[in-house]
Amino acid sequence: MATENSIPAIRAEENGVVASLLVLLPAMPPEQLDKTLSNLADVNATLPGDGMLVATPDTLPNEAHPSISITQAPQTNPTWTLTAADFVNVHQLAQKNGARAVMILGPEAMSLGPLALRSLAGAVLDGSTDLVVPCYDLPPRAGLVNSAILYPLTRALFATRVRFPLAVDLGFSIRMAERLAIGAQRFTATNQMDAIVWPVEEAVVAGFAIQEVNVGNRDLPQPAETDINAILARVTGSLFADIDAKAAFWQRARTLPAPRTPASRAAEGDLSTDIAPMLESFRFAYTNLREIWSLVLPPNSLLGLKRLSITDSATFRMPDSLWARIVYDFLVAYRLRTINRGHLLGALIPLYLAWVASHINITASGTDAERHIETVAAAFEADKPYLVSRWRWPDRFNP
Repeated sequence: MATENSIPAIRAEENGVVASLLVLLPAMPPEQLDKTLSNLADVNATLPGDGMLVATPDTLPNEAHPSISITQAPQTNPTWTLTAADFVNVHQLAQKNGARAVMILGPEAMSLGPLALRSLAGAVLDGSTDLVVPCYDLPPRAGLVNSAILYPLTRALFATRVRFPLAVDLGFSIRMAERLAIGAQRFTATNQMDAIVWPVEEAVVAGFAIQEVNVGNRDLPQPAETDINAILARVTGSLFADIDAKAAFWQRARTLPAPRTPASRAAEGDLSTDIAPMLESFRFAYTNLREIWSLVLPPNSLLGLKRLSITDSATFRMPDSLWARIVYDFLVAYRLRTINRGHLLGALIPLYLAWVASHINITASGTDAERHIETVAAAFEADKPYLVSRWRWPDRFNP
């Protein structure tokens, strides 16, 4: 239930505040909220038109940030990514307050400085873009679920080069806000308030304009659950389900936007990450999960995994083509319910860890992390015809 805002003098509902841009914030500790509002106040001073209205579920003292209008947002459960409830709430608030554009900021938003926020706000307010997605500058070994699965799959199937398809900050037009709210309502109607929605895919399917904005460094929120099994299963399962729902769209051939030059990431100070536990998990799984893998993967992939299982740690490299084929076959198995979906996604974990170990070895040998990720994504693109064939005629490729 929403709490009462203690600054009625600037509440939009009571004073008819109409803003060009509505900004929805999550619940934050007081010091983080104060920093975020200070940054937004700097941006607000440069905005054209009616300026900015900030919606927050937190209570502020009366004298806090008088230069910006603030209204009450519904309370939601804190999470590390945007949820269905966020998209429903922000659309309702935008309608109520007459906003012509919307921005949602995720947890840890105080790490986005005024310049980054101004870039996001400016892009969504110029009227030519429906969805603005930030590109974060992360350390080479951060966000690897995105790099290994989310980005390559989204790029190959939906012909977009958006680097972070599950970004925690977004800007969008009112018509995009409406589309996302409609998509999110199927979850909120069944009390799945924290379900994941995929804005990039929704925009592509609708034919809406997407713009990516570089925002530099950002502190990303960490999931409450530290178990990689739970995290990967939730995110990958959600993406697989969305891909399944949009199959009629992505099976048609589309032209990918012109390639960009990947930004080189600064090397991490400590490059001595121990990959032994990852490879131990993979080798243990090769011994114990081969029967399950054989229900999902064709013989050639199983042969590739057999070779990897006896490869020395120092020279361990998973071929990009093998990884793309593995993910595609797991996606098909998810669609067909070849095995229980929970067990299926659990069986993907040690294969993902093997990819991470390979990625660490490749980057430790001198290859730029971003360039390797772009190479992985290119392998997914090249093998898309395989996925389309398996999707349409799954029995043709059964082992």
